[in-house]
Amino acid sequence: MTGSDAGTPGRRQRKAEAGSNAAVHGPSRDVGVDAGTRRAAAALRAHVVVRRRAFTVDIPLEVAPGETVAVMGRSGSGKSTLLGALAGLTPLDGGEISVDGRVLDQAPRTRTDPMHRGIVLLGQDARLFPHLTARENVAFGPRAAGVAASIARSSADEWLARVGLPGAGDRRPGQLSGGEQQRVAVARALAAAPRVVLLDEPLVALDAVTASEIRAMLRERLAGVTTVAVTHDAVDAAALADRLLIVERGRVTQEGAVREVLAAPATEVAARIAGLEWLTGEARGGAFVRGGLRLETTDAGSRALADVDGVPLAAVYRATDARLGVGAPAIVSHLEPTPTGVRVSTDGGVVEVPPAVAAGLAPGDGVRVDVAPESVRFVAAS
Repeated sequence: MTGSDAGTPGRRQRKAEAGSNAAVHGPSRDVGVDAGTRRAAAALRAHVVVRRRAFTVDIPLEVAPGETVAVMGRSGSGKSTLLGALAGLTPLDGGEISVDGRVLDQAPRTRTDPMHRGIVLLGQDARLFPHLTARENVAFGPRAAGVAASIARSSADEWLARVGLPGAGDRRPGQLSGGEQQRVAVARALAAAPRVVLLDEPLVALDAVTASEIRAMLRERLAGVTTVAVTHDAVDAAALADRLLIVERGRVTQEGAVREVLAAPATEVAARIAGLEWLTGEARGGAFVRGGLRLETTDAGSRALADVDGVPLAAVYRATDARLGVGAPAIVSHLEPTPTGVRVSTDGGVVEVPPAVAAGLAPGDGVRVDVAPESVRFVAAS
């Protein structure tokens, strides 16, 4: 059993849907306000270099027309800096940003104002104008671009219906729930027919049921719209994106089709994002060894491990696939309740077991951690 690389980036050209069309963000005559108008999706190419105190963000990014790319990583890894640079809110220290070949930023000579990039940013806060109705919020972009008020308002009502809020045009933000406000924010963004949409964890402040509803709505409404989505939730990435980038300390450490990256993480950060355990050790005698812990593998895997004897490796597995035994080398460090059982952390790995199995266990107890060979994957330790 051997490790794998990030794989070939998977790009799925999704069919453009009526209403998810492209134009500019900000005052322009090139805004398609008719929710049924089709326009070609844009291609985004960028190399974002931004110097930060602890490290330099240095991220190359290419998004095909109509593709959605998810960006994941630990807090502070540079994800929001990337979005800020794409949106024009954070100046580049190096690199270049272009949409359909039009250079928006090129450090240090060129910098396009955020309002004239054709890029919209949707964040955790809907940021609706509190004194305007939902209809006027959605109509704001087209009206600022010179579209007649009656046309912009009619289009706004169409967009509100498309995001699941028919008849809500006269309500102000204070009369809407958090989920409803996010729906209006999506309608407002798409009514301006942006070239590129940036999502900065727009679902994080919502309850699970509302987040699920908004996620489904985003998947439908953003089909055919070039999108970059920053999220901490692998569910969002799997539901919304074609490709996934893992970012660590300002660098891309893994890239590929979403399901491929989540199934075969190449780093500890990627493993944690995928909900997998990452246990470091080394190949020894055809097995994976960590202190007194020894994980056997299949015959083919054993031969592969024998070929890399002494090489640092990581065992990747699901905590729910591991089992606890008694009286072997792993020492319990702590126990944590989960919605489905108890997470038992030891110096020989992590196990999630039913409450009855964990009954009587305490920090300091000796246990055995068993993982079936077919449930473990070994990769080079990074």
